[in-house]
Amino acid sequence: MKTWKIEDAKDRFGEVVRLALDHEPQRVTRDGRDAVVVLNAEDYQRMISPPDLFTFLQASPLAEAVAAGEELDFSRPRDAGREIDLE
Repeated sequence: MKTWKIEDAKDRFGEVVRLALDHEPQRVTRDGRDAVVVLNAEDYQRMISPPDLFTFLQASPLAEAVAAGEELDFSRPRDAGREIDLE
């Protein structure tokens, strides 16, 4: 991510926007500290709108394993817990 001083970002705003439109977020600083990030509207929308649960689960590694026909073992040993001395 390229970083711009606010003065430079103002002077070259067209370039800042062009780079952001190419899916390259642009960081702008003021007085040496991060102020804003300029990013593509599509990237912003994707960031604030998480996918629905079905889409999320379809993209999970578990779904890929099931689709590949891998054998999944969900069993686990029974845990009897531990002894606690209440005295």
